[in-house]
Amino acid sequence: MPSPRNQIIHLIQQGFIKPDQVDEALAVSELRPSSNNWHAFIDRVLLLLGGLSLAFALMFFVAYNWSDIGKFAKFALVQIAIVIAIGCYWKLGVDKLSAKVSLLVGSILIGVLLALYGQTYQTGADPWQLFFSWALLILPWALLGRFSAIWFVWLLLVNLSLVLYHQTISSSLWFLFDAETGLLWLLFSFNTTALVVWELSSKHCQWLSARWAVRILATVSGTTISWLVILAIFESSRNGFSSILVWLAWMPLFYFSYRKLRADLFMLAGMCLSGILIIVSLLAYAIIDSFEAGGFLLIAIALIGLGSGATIWLKGIHREWQS
Repeated sequence: MPSPRNQIIHLIQQGFIKPDQVDEALAVSELRPSSNNWHAFIDRVLLLLGGLSLAFALMFFVAYNWSDIGKFAKFALVQIAIVIAIGCYWKLGVDKLSAKVSLLVGSILIGVLLALYGQTYQTGADPWQLFFSWALLILPWALLGRFSAIWFVWLLLVNLSLVLYHQTISSSLWFLFDAETGLLWLLFSFNTTALVVWELSSKHCQWLSARWAVRILATVSGTTISWLVILAIFESSRNGFSSILVWLAWMPLFYFSYRKLRADLFMLAGMCLSGILIIVSLLAYAIIDSFEAGGFLLIAIALIGLGSGATIWLKGIHREWQS
């Protein structure tokens, strides 16, 4: 069915809605945000920013006054803040946004507490262990809170753990990956798996329906696999052929998922960008030894043509979905 917005546009174009009646039509159809909608949006934004500000303010306060506060006072300050955050979560009601933000603040403060412990007692642990332990400790809270922002923090921590872990053991993976591509394969595998799990879970969990988090995961997935293919084109990496095969499978699956199963123009635009980058990289590799002006002109023409074609295609899909 056509969206209310397109129905209004169609009625305006057909002359059924006069120019002086547009404002009234928008008000009746509730397409224009009302003052209550703006108040609710601003209230949510300020609530989230306020919670994050309190968490980071405590972290910076402890760091700035490190030499002036005893170690037991530092631990007490952070632990009391965590207890207050959890208490607010239960007191405010677990389904309220304010309660979820309180749990998010508590999740961040867990990391502050771990960093404080490591810095105070100089445990000598690798950096990846800090972020991995942080992710493990807040995992029950992420399951309990049912809040997309907490899950995004958890995914960010796991990604940081993978990056730091790879830097620690990269030399032991020489038989599987090149040192340069091993991290990209780790990030691609994890974030693609997380993307699939998130999309499947969002069908049953309404609180996972936030598209911003899914799109960030898709961006990381597309960026890593595209970069792997570009490395395979310009460098003779050990897993270059595998990268190309995975990308050739990733593209149609991405297209089918977000063209047929779940309409998402942002995802299709990212897929087009990946395809353009790979095609332009192939052209550049073909002429990289000649350095002729004609070759660079060909790349520029191809880039303009591919970009224009992708724009036209995406606009056509958008009109199709809105009709």
